[in-house]
Amino acid sequence: MISASRGIYLGETTELPLPRGTAMNSLQRLIELDAVARLRSHDATLFANDAAGIELAAASFGWVEPALGVTPVLPLLERLAQDAAAEGVADVVLLGMGGSSLASLVIGEVLGSSAVRLHVLDTTAPLSVARVVGTLDPATTLYLLASKSGTTIEPLSLYAIFRDEADNELGAQTAGKRFIAITDPDTSLEALAGTGGFRALVSSPANVGGRFSALTVFGLTTAALLGVNVELLLKRATAMSVLCALPPAENPAAKLAAFIGEAHAAGRDKLTIVSSPSLASFGLWVEQLVAESLGKEGTGIVPVVELSEEYPEGYGPDRAVVVLRTEDDSRLAGWVPSLAEAGPVLELTLRDGYDLGEQFVVWEHAVALLGPLLGVNPFGQPNVAAAKAATAAVLAGQLEVPDADIVLTDGTSLTFAGGLEAPSPAPESLAGALGRVLGVLAAGDFLGVLAYLPADAELLAPLRAAVVLVSAHTGAAVTLEIGPRYLHSTGQLHKGGANNGVFVLVTTRDHADVPVPGQTWCLSELHRAQAEGDLTTLIAADRRVLRVDLPDASAEGIAALAAALIDAVGE
Repeated sequence: MISASRGIYLGETTELPLPRGTAMNSLQRLIELDAVARLRSHDATLFANDAAGIELAAASFGWVEPALGVTPVLPLLERLAQDAAAEGVADVVLLGMGGSSLASLVIGEVLGSSAVRLHVLDTTAPLSVARVVGTLDPATTLYLLASKSGTTIEPLSLYAIFRDEADNELGAQTAGKRFIAITDPDTSLEALAGTGGFRALVSSPANVGGRFSALTVFGLTTAALLGVNVELLLKRATAMSVLCALPPAENPAAKLAAFIGEAHAAGRDKLTIVSSPSLASFGLWVEQLVAESLGKEGTGIVPVVELSEEYPEGYGPDRAVVVLRTEDDSRLAGWVPSLAEAGPVLELTLRDGYDLGEQFVVWEHAVALLGPLLGVNPFGQPNVAAAKAATAAVLAGQLEVPDADIVLTDGTSLTFAGGLEAPSPAPESLAGALGRVLGVLAAGDFLGVLAYLPADAELLAPLRAAVVLVSAHTGAAVTLEIGPRYLHSTGQLHKGGANNGVFVLVTTRDHADVPVPGQTWCLSELHRAQAEGDLTTLIAADRRVLRVDLPDASAEGIAALAAALIDAVGE
């Protein structure tokens, strides 16, 4: 729980050291701007001074009072949940991306029960999709198709696949009743829900951006179907919303924003989230909120979700740490003083899973308040749109993708691109190529491993372990992002933030595939086009990129990649 007077730990002092010449501290700046009152009164001029930016911000305040937008829809959510329980629904499949899926993922993992299985499909990897399709009985499954715009390519492609499967199993009329649409008013998805005979259309508030939508119907529809006590979750959220209206010195969101803002001013722009194991998925939600809201105009905060459950080592002077833990996690509580010896640490504790309501609210408010502190509008995402356009152009054959510079003996191809020049002489191994990448990391840089691989925990385990080891040995922050999920979150930061990222973009040439009904391309083509569209946008932003194109996504191939990444430390 966070309150105005407990739950925040700053080590031995309550002030962070700032470089000489730094302006007034962030909390004082929020006071001077009257930022809290202006946010709560929906003053768009807090976030922009141009007409387009003011208009965007003015249309984005629906999350500030969390219960207002969702209360009228609660009876519908309750009825859907009751009907699902009566019918013996065993699986809920969420087809969504970014802000339309990550809050549901967190709620499911923290508050879900074993009675209903939740599958969050925010991937276009054919192996991942085929595995889920093969394990479901459409007669006992509900499919949530979630997209604010109603036009997002990933969930619509997945809908075509699952709808075809359900139609074949149940017949078109019965199959339609297995689908629920969640979208803004008057979108093409709203129309599809009608023509497709969906069980329900759940209308989301148009004045809430996707990454701020955790406590709208995007998160709460899933919660209701999983048997979560939605009213209790909203009660906790509403209580925190009251605290977030207090003056900055008493306001937990302002304190969180000031902590992150002061760290950024001191060069500590790598915000590292260390969580209790049961809260690990919350880091993914924080990651997309922070990166996509603030990573633009050449600045931003780089969120680093700690992947190890052991004590983290090797943090450099560019780190600030938020510890997010359950009250009974004494091990993590014991780490806090040691972590604080190396740099600023803020500790947030949850009494139980329903304190997620508080956390969603306090982080949304804090990130919004960081907008004026960093001089960016937190409600836009221009580089995400650029990556989407590049994907469409690749699919249409209208965008040229760089050829490989090197093909290794095992068939792996390597492309050095953007601000990363191909080395001479050419490396003879994957470890050698990755060693060249690590060699260009400078103070304040981070390494981003952008993996277009199946979203399978067991398959990715060696790569996750390698990332932890590389970070510990180099002292650099290392992130592991799964594509295409990250395109809707940290992808904005990668292209729009400071040019301090060095990227290893991993693709495969798998033969496994899933047809997408109604399209001329298959799922593997979409998956690869998203990676190549991202590559071209990274190049356009002059980012340093090595593309590693593996022959396949086998466990052996991914383990070899992980081993090469570890070996690269010694190259």
